[in-house]
Amino acid sequence: MVQIRVTVWGENVHERSNATVRGLYPSGMHQCIADALNAAPDITATTATLDQPDHGLPPGRLDATDVLIWWGHCAHAQVRDDIVDQVCNAVWSGMGAVFLHSAHFSKPFKRLMGTPCNLTWREAGERERLWLTSRSHPIAADLPDHFELEQEEMYGEPFGIPDPMETVFVSWFQGGEVFRSGCTWKRGAGRVFYFRPGHETYPTYHDANIQRVIANAVRWACNPAPRIPDPSAAPNVPVETALEPITERGPKLHTAGEGGFR
Repeated sequence: MVQIRVTVWGENVHERSNATVRGLYPSGMHQCIADALNAAPDITATTATLDQPDHGLPPGRLDATDVLIWWGHCAHAQVRDDIVDQVCNAVWSGMGAVFLHSAHFSKPFKRLMGTPCNLTWREAGERERLWLTSRSHPIAADLPDHFELEQEEMYGEPFGIPDPMETVFVSWFQGGEVFRSGCTWKRGAGRVFYFRPGHETYPTYHDANIQRVIANAVRWACNPAPRIPDPSAAPNVPVETALEPITERGPKLHTAGEGGFR
């Protein structure tokens, strides 16, 4: 059986600074998510955190990652821009990415989306009901038509994202708001999934349905094809390599073999 290699990235800030979060996730939210994934026979999950050297993503780590899961909230600004570049390049090259809850405002997600990714919110511990909107989608496999979380943070529309390729879940909250809670995109050769639930002061990542969604998303996002070596390459194609014979004519800016302006 081919193993899907997953890296679960978490800030690991609230778990160390907030007693409520620490009580729910004594080993960190990232480890809770990784432990649930490692219960699946086809997934091998490891973790990385903000406080580690290179934020836990040193050279080569993303090359050995089929799917990156990202959770962030209070320390988005502390993520180094060169690490963001590496994450986005890996996605464009074919790595899958799953962004959870407040990672909608993380640097990598906002860059991949190219939009503000803003929303409305309320922290009141209200009930969230998630509805499937695409029963046949692989991310919805083995899930009921709807399921509930007794306590969650409300996220409300409008959600400042580009139109999703597919919306797999929508949420209704006790206060009346609705939200597109499970959205997919393709960015370059990589697949991206955003999943809304996961506020740190509630036991969301212990919920079996939530764990199933994340595992399904990992399988969906995994791309078995070889990575594109340089997804940003824009080569100058010589006249003599054109598939049909052509004669070069007219003035030009670049000499033969010159990289050119970008």
